[in-house]
Amino acid sequence: MVVVLKKEITPAERSAIESFLTGRQFKLNEIVGEEDTVIAAVGRLSVDRREVEAMPGVAQVIPISRPYKLASREFKREDTVVEVPNGRGQKIRIGGQRVAVIAGPRAVESRSQLMETAARVAASGAVMLRGGAYEPNSSPYNFQGLGEEALKYLKEAGERYGLPVVTELVSINHIPLMQDYVDVFQIGARTMQDFDLLKAVGATGKPVILRRSYSATLEELLMSAEYLLSSGTDSVILCERGIRTFEKATRNTLDLSAVPVLRQLTHLPIIVDPSHTVLTRDKVGAMGLAAVAAGADGLMVEVHSDPGRALVDGAQSMLPEQFDKMMHDVEALAPVMGKSVAHIRQELPSVVRVESGGRRKEKVVVAYSGKRGAYAEQAISRYFDAADCESTPVDSFAEIFQAVIDGKADYGMVPIENSLAGSVYQNYDNFTRFEDVSIVGAVTLNIRHALLGVKGSSLADIKQVCSHPQALSQCRKFLDAHRDWRQLESQSTATAAETVARAASRDCAVIASPRNASLYGLDLLAEDIEDDPGNFTRFVVIQSNSADGRGISGELNIVPNMASFIIKTRNEPGALYSVLGIFNDCRLNLTRLESRPIAGEPWKYWFYMDAELKGPDGQLPAVAAASVVAGLMAKLNEKTEYVRLLGMYAEEGK
Repeated sequence: MVVVLKKEITPAERSAIESFLTGRQFKLNEIVGEEDTVIAAVGRLSVDRREVEAMPGVAQVIPISRPYKLASREFKREDTVVEVPNGRGQKIRIGGQRVAVIAGPRAVESRSQLMETAARVAASGAVMLRGGAYEPNSSPYNFQGLGEEALKYLKEAGERYGLPVVTELVSINHIPLMQDYVDVFQIGARTMQDFDLLKAVGATGKPVILRRSYSATLEELLMSAEYLLSSGTDSVILCERGIRTFEKATRNTLDLSAVPVLRQLTHLPIIVDPSHTVLTRDKVGAMGLAAVAAGADGLMVEVHSDPGRALVDGAQSMLPEQFDKMMHDVEALAPVMGKSVAHIRQELPSVVRVESGGRRKEKVVVAYSGKRGAYAEQAISRYFDAADCESTPVDSFAEIFQAVIDGKADYGMVPIENSLAGSVYQNYDNFTRFEDVSIVGAVTLNIRHALLGVKGSSLADIKQVCSHPQALSQCRKFLDAHRDWRQLESQSTATAAETVARAASRDCAVIASPRNASLYGLDLLAEDIEDDPGNFTRFVVIQSNSADGRGISGELNIVPNMASFIIKTRNEPGALYSVLGIFNDCRLNLTRLESRPIAGEPWKYWFYMDAELKGPDGQLPAVAAASVVAGLMAKLNEKTEYVRLLGMYAEEGK
């Protein structure tokens, strides 16, 4: 049963409840959720639940009807996200809004084979390395694995490429040896119901991938997960790898219906292994994409550098080129499912400059969308010391977020709203897709637009004008005076300037910053053409949550005066009113409130909120601001379905 505790419970009341239940042979597991703190009491029902409900500090007792308790949705409503450190200061997350891909050979055959395969899958986007050290083959005459030698190779490859290591555990006797080599234990289909093995693995506390047996029902799979959870680990990943049916055209039948069904039954993350379902490697990619479309949290696939010479399952092992193609397709499909693909942070050489006297100083890398001359690049120079940062252009807003998460950039400069054209909704949506970033700063830039044309052109020559949709919107009055001009949208104002310069046509013009005239060799045809001189764009600075020294770097202001939140309200009358009242009770000025539809949940919305961190006498010290926000978050958790602090940060002019 699940015992829901009152929010105002005292330590003495909690202790009395725990003593009462343990005295009746219940095993207790506590979970602090987004809304409630609960105690899962697992064991034979030897007490009337009304006795527990009557105890001080108990809000409600909910009986768990499923035979699996800790794995059930009744025990935990929120999805579990399993975190696996990778040695680069990053935690690989399985679950949530990420699609994580695990890849590598079925069996480790040699050091060179593993190193080559690991390098290829890492370059294509895998975030964990799989490989068999012990091979439980049906025939005793087949390859049985290299044992500890393979474990050493796996650890070496994992450390070199930043990939946590996954390998199958086939015997309890191997646990002491494998502990120091392996990041994630895998329980294979043959041992899914070896309950002594499950209990021993669970007791290690390590993350476990539990593969469904080819003859197991979903309930039997979840009962095996229950053994792991009840033995000590809280990091269990379920893996669908196909079941045995009467069909002979495939090795197994991939039960993709298991993904949405399990999603309803359990809070545990679910991945799919398509390699064991089809007979040949050319079909693996299609089944992997189908698994992502079904809602899987990740994939586990077999990849071999030379599958024609593989000692085990060569026919179903993907070529590195096939795996790379599949990863590109997954990158394209994931956003359709409201997710993004997990990536390993790259270890790139530091960008340095040489100061006077020969001293070297490391630069920070800041990503922005567009080309040289974009307003975001000006915002970077405004916020950071231009001499201490390297501006890196990318092709889209989403790529800014991805570059920061992957470690290609230390920070990202992201436009969030304009005083004339309104919010940049793409970036509000990106904050829900990319859970691994926070806002660490903000800057407001006065936007001054100009009309630029090729050398020797004039206003009379212009027949079409190109720019970013926001810039076109901000110059509506000017454009209304030239209704005969064709308007073309571009990815950014600077991209448009580069395009016009390259086209070298006198009838083409661009709306962009005057700075682009010198950058791209264009003539200034008209200045200050924005509708209102009070045209400002607010940019936020984002940083990866796994970055060292988050938000307390020398290049950033560290006294916060703003905080931003994402909130999902409950579906009940007055839900938003109650949330707004919490900000009022905390004496925080709410300066922004935006709503965006939640992907996959029609007529439900995310709310984005900005609040000033100011006390009665002005600016709050950092410690006081953190205390205020902590209290606010505690109250919001009581009144909402979901709340996320996007960041506490300094913003000029606030």
